[in-house]
Parts: sequence; C-alpha cells; structure tokens
Amino acid sequence: MIYNNKTNNNHRQINQLLLKYSYFLVVLLKKMLTKSSPISTQSNLFHSELFSQLDVKDPLIQLANTINWTVFDDAFEQHYSQDNGRPSKPIRLMVGLLLLKQLENLSDERVVLQFKRNPYYQYFCGYSNYMPGMPCNATELVHFRKRIGVKGFNLIFKMSVALHGKQAQESSVLIDTTVQEKNITYPTDAKLAIKIINRLNKLAKRHGIQQRRTYVKEVKNCRLSIRHFRHVKKRAKAKKL
Repeated sequence: MIYNNKTNNNHRQINQLLLKYSYFLVVLLKKMLTKSSPISTQSNLFHSELFSQLDVKDPLIQLANTINWTVFDDAFEQHYSQDNGRPSKPIRLMVGLLLLKQLENLSDERVVLQFKRNPYYQYFCGYSNYMPGMPCNATELVHFRKRIGVKGFNLIFKMSVALHGKQAQESSVLIDTTVQEKNITYPTDAKLAIKIINRLNKLAKRHGIQQRRTYVKEVKNCRLSIRHFRHVKKRAKAKKL
C-alpha cells in the first residue's frame, strides 16, 4: 500500500508539472504567433553591417534614406491581424521589393534572387546587416499585392513614379516604330498543302488508318520544284502553285 501511495504521488506531481509547462508553452507560442516581425536593426556578430561597407552616394542608398517608409506602415497595418496567425514579413521588406521590381523592371522571382545577391537591395529594404538567405518566396509578393488591394498598390505605384522624377511625368513619349525583318517564310499555297499532307499522314499513322496513297513521293517532288522556282524565269510557274 505504501508503494502504491508513493507511485500515485509521483504521477500526480509529474502531471502537475506537465500541465504547468504545457500552459507556459501555449502562452509562449501564442505570443510568438501574434507578435509582429519588424526588421532587426541590432548589430550581429556573424553578419557585417551594410552601411559601413556600401557606397553612400549610391542611388538606392539615397532613395532609402529619403523615402518616408512610415506612410506604408500606417496604410497597410490595417490589413494585418494582431491576434492570430504566424508572424508575417515586414511591410518595409515587401514594399521595398515591389519598388525595386518597378524601378529595375524585374519579375517577382528575379527581384527576390537579386535581394540575396545585392547588398544595396537589402539596405533599401531596411536591413542593416547582410543576410545571405532569401527574404521570402516569390509567391508571397502575389499574396501581399492581393492583401493591400488596388488602393495599396496605387500608393506604391505613385511612390515609384515619384522616384523616377521628371522622366515618369512627361506629357509625350517617344516610341521607336522601326520595322525589322523577321525570319519567317511566306505561307504559300504549296507549303500549306505540304503541311496538310504531312499532318494527315501523321494522324492516320497514329490512329492506325490504312491509306490507299500517302503522296509522300509527290511531296518530295513538289518541294524540289518549289526550290527551283526561285529562279527569275520560273516565277510564272511558282505563282500557279
């Protein structure tokens, strides 16, 4: 009986400890999931600081220091939940990637890849330390555009237009309409007929249809005759075909 009482007491103590730790873990996870994820500006022992190694006169550095990023934080903060969900990507990062996409005329996949390779991109997006990894998946830019909606995208577009300066506000645009030759053959009737015959022969062979005549020899002779019809004296015959 004494042994059973001791084991029961041990089980009760273990259960109480598990309940306490489980409650602590639930509270901690809840805080982690609901807490926002701003970009860390603290120095890192393993990654060097960007600003001390970059050219201060670079256009991206100057743009990053002149843009009022709090405008985007105030405008897009309403689209994020404060109670549930995993920590989302910083607004500064997503807006910076979209601005770089517009400025450099890049795709979603390309701008994410360039962020990893280019430290100036990282500083423009708010990072003070060099990050060797990818900032996010390219599909997250699509989700971000859907989240902010048309008004949010127009706000980013207005900022990109303002960054381009007078070049984006011109009343007239010069367009080069020079006609360039393309390496495309002219679709003559003979060529179309040859394509039709070859296509029908392939379909008949695929479906197991036995043909009385395939006109393969006639097609070869027709091709040779068309080739010789390029001569000036034989243009009349070529027009008939």
